[in-house]
Amino acid sequence: MCRLFGYVTESPCAVADLLGEEGLEAFTSLTAVHSDGWGMAWQTPEGTRTTSSPHSADVDDDYRKLVAEPLSNAGFVHLRWATGGLEVRPENTHPFLTDDAAFAHNGHIHPIGELEELLTPASKARLRGDTDSERYFHFVHQCVEEYGDEAEGVTHALATLVKKFPRCSLNALMLTPTHMFAIHINSRADSPLRALREMFDDEGDIPPRHMTEYFAMDYRETEHGLEIVSSGLGQPGWTPVPADTAVMVDLETREITRLDPVAQLGVDATQAAD
Repeated sequence: MCRLFGYVTESPCAVADLLGEEGLEAFTSLTAVHSDGWGMAWQTPEGTRTTSSPHSADVDDDYRKLVAEPLSNAGFVHLRWATGGLEVRPENTHPFLTDDAAFAHNGHIHPIGELEELLTPASKARLRGDTDSERYFHFVHQCVEEYGDEAEGVTHALATLVKKFPRCSLNALMLTPTHMFAIHINSRADSPLRALREMFDDEGDIPPRHMTEYFAMDYRETEHGLEIVSSGLGQPGWTPVPADTAVMVDLETREITRLDPVAQLGVDATQAAD
C-alpha cells in the first residue's frame, strides 16, 4: 500500500514546483507510514525513464535531488508501504517498467497466486519480484498487447480484476509514451486500520484521512496542467476523484478520456460477488 503523485503538464516541471514547498514536505512526510522505498517515472523524447530505491524517501538524497528537477511534462512519484510479508528490496520497489510503460500501485490484490494465474507464460517470464503489484502491472500490459490498443487493453484488464477481486484496491498510475492512466477503483477495499494503529501511539499522529479515506485520490487543474495525488496532504484546493473510475490523459493535448471497465463486462463493482 502506497502513496502516489502524478502530473501531466504543458511543459517540463519539477515535482517540488508543482506541490510547492509545503505540499512537498507534506507528501514526503507520509514516509512516517510509507517508508519502504520510493520511485519515480517520467517521460522523455528517448522513452520512459524510471528510478527507484528500497530506502525511505525522507533520508534519500537522490529523492530530494530528483523532485527538484524539471524532468518532464509527465511523470509520477511513488512512496511504498510494503504489504505484510513482502520483502523490502529493489525488485519489489515501484515503479515497474516494461516496453516503455511504467506502473505504480496503491493497494493489495490477494490471493497473489490467483492473480498470477491470469498471466501468460511470457508475462510470467518478465516477473522479477514477489509483489501482487508487479503481477497486476503485467496483466494490464498483457491485455494491452492482446488488444493492440492501450485504452481497450487497460479497460479489459480492470474489468477482469474488478470481477475477480472485488474487495481489493486497484488504485494505480501508469505512464506510457502517449498517455497517463489514473486508476481509482477501491470501493469495497478495506483500509489498513489495524496496521496504522499499531504504528502510532496516538491516532492524532496518523497522516490526514488515512483512517477514514486511505484509498482516496484527489486531483486539481492548475495553470501547469493536471495533477493527481493519494490522500494525506491535508491541503485545500484538491477535488476528490469519483469512486471506481479510471481515466486516460493524453500527454500532448492533456485531453481526458474516462474509461468504464465495470460496464464492459456488465459488472457492478458494488454488487460483485465475493
